[in-house]
Amino acid sequence: MAKTRVFISFDYDNDSDLKTLLVGQAANPNAPFDIADWSIKIASPTWRDEARRRIRASDVVAVICGLRTHTATGVAAEVSIAQEEGKPYFLLWGRTQGTCTKPTSARSSDKLYRWTWDDLKSLVGGSR
Repeated sequence: MAKTRVFISFDYDNDSDLKTLLVGQAANPNAPFDIADWSIKIASPTWRDEARRRIRASDVVAVICGLRTHTATGVAAEVSIAQEEGKPYFLLWGRTQGTCTKPTSARSSDKLYRWTWDDLKSLVGGSR
């Protein structure tokens, strides 16, 4: 059975460590998902088009929320693209200390989910 392809959206300036943790979890042999490291490291005039292409190629978008996610314009854009493309997405509470924030483009009904192994597997599997 093919694994679910996950696109990770995260605040590049503040939460790269969290992205590394999620990529590490995907390396678990029991992980029901694969993550291609599709982070766009250099902003260019066409980065939104590239993000859209990568989101389209994914099955689901995992949005890692940290303390400053509400200020991350790239994360807001990626969530908007997922919404426009009809891609399912979910928001993960990334930090154990402090209050994590949603991207500005998240819907008010979007829930921030605890980041546990069991919850992650369920979310990737469509339980939301």
